[in-house]
Amino acid sequence: MRSLTVLGSCAAWPEPGRACSGYLVEYDGCRLVMDAGFATLPRLLEHCPGGTVDAVVVTHAHSDHCVDLNGLLRVRHYGDRTLDRIPLLCPPSVAELVDRLEPEPRLADLFDIAELPGTHQVGPFQVTGVGLPHHVPNAGIRLTAPGLTLAYTGDTAPDTALTELGADADLYVMEATLQEVPQAERNLLTAGEAGAFARAAGARRLLLTHFWPGRDRALSVAQAEETFGREVLAAEEGMVVALP
Repeated sequence: MRSLTVLGSCAAWPEPGRACSGYLVEYDGCRLVMDAGFATLPRLLEHCPGGTVDAVVVTHAHSDHCVDLNGLLRVRHYGDRTLDRIPLLCPPSVAELVDRLEPEPRLADLFDIAELPGTHQVGPFQVTGVGLPHHVPNAGIRLTAPGLTLAYTGDTAPDTALTELGADADLYVMEATLQEVPQAERNLLTAGEAGAFARAAGARRLLLTHFWPGRDRALSVAQAEETFGREVLAAEEGMVVALP
């Protein structure tokens, strides 16, 4: 089975019945989690009881992307299963933030922590982190495995590195927080910009995510369709996207 399951799709805080950023990537038996924002853990446990995943990748140290990493740590530490250590790839600030939540257990007790940006081999995946501009250090994620390229922005301002990150991706998962370009300096994308960068990258499909609570998601999709010109999907909790 090769698929991406949306665990959460909201920016900042979860709307009722939803969760913040989180995705489960499955590839021929390997299960990798990308981001673990508010309320993603219960959804992850529906698919991976006991927290039985093979790796975790976190883009940046904002709570709507990483706070449920503490919950996964607790499940794997206090749960009734004995689990092997697994890789945790993230900017250093992610582990620092999560470890400040409580004195023990520590992430390093259960995870082999490796730094992003950088390139690492995790099971069948080559995981490449690409530095992107945001309020805190953010690493866009590029996963490659035989027959598959998947890219994910995390949160980012417009940047030419987005074209490289998503080059020829089978699926490009892009935050689309904004619907209009603000007058002030910002560190997030509009849906139209997401479509334009995905088109420049040559991505085959675009999955919009990180919607601001209360926004009309159909409008974001329409804006991205105008600039992308190919299939645009809106992330929904529980959505399963088949991968090549």
